[in-house]
Amino acid sequence: MASAAPAQQQLPILYNDLRPLSSLEHGGFRMQKRDTAPFLSQVHAVPLTIDEFIMAQRCLPIVFSADEKPVPLALMGLNEGVNVFIGDDGSLTEQNIYMPAYIRRYPFMLAKLQQENDEMSLCFDPTSDIIGDYDEGEMLFDGGQPTDVTKGLLEFCEHFETAGRRTQAFVETIIEADLMMDGEVSIQPEGQDKPYLYRGFKMVNEEKLKEIRGDKARDLIKNGALPLIYAHMMSLSLLRDVFARQVAQGKLPAQPDAPAPSPVVAN
Repeated sequence: MASAAPAQQQLPILYNDLRPLSSLEHGGFRMQKRDTAPFLSQVHAVPLTIDEFIMAQRCLPIVFSADEKPVPLALMGLNEGVNVFIGDDGSLTEQNIYMPAYIRRYPFMLAKLQQENDEMSLCFDPTSDIIGDYDEGEMLFDGGQPTDVTKGLLEFCEHFETAGRRTQAFVETIIEADLMMDGEVSIQPEGQDKPYLYRGFKMVNEEKLKEIRGDKARDLIKNGALPLIYAHMMSLSLLRDVFARQVAQGKLPAQPDAPAPSPVVAN
């Protein structure tokens, strides 16, 4: 889930631009805390690491993107542009929602500045108003040196990258075990003639999982994949809860043939 000096059109979701954090250019920058996150109000899906599956599955459906290399996604809405947990003003509609690490690290991330070099640098999105040359807030540098705040941000981003690599290995395990399938969910609301059909994502095939025996089953248990698979499968029951929230908030599409969750570019 790391990025390699992304071009403008290749930036991961949430990020509009990316620049390396430098004491020379940003020595006076401070980070401010925000009670709202308007940039999330129309974000319906964000990448999720396996480290978060157990916590996230309590309140967010977990699916996989339909890409060639699937990425776990936490759904905050079933239709593009819909987030049932964040209001239009960026405030939480529910206080007990789990907020994925992908969101919590914004506007920072680690990125490669040069394709031929594997070294990664702490970067940030300069279009965010969370950090800037403010008079108030937590300082990012002191005397040209990173403060504890910046060191903590760097550590958080490093942990995220490590979790991202474990997540990629987990997805590869599912694919190698031939457990991944195209997902589909049909939801029939009261008063509608047709159900709302959601496609365009992947999920674990429960029937194939039941048939796994021998070494394959032991491998899933040994490498810790099995509880993560169950967390994913259990979370799918929340798809209808998210749908119900969309109904209550008046955020359903006009026609029952609803577009599926769109793939997310995850770096």
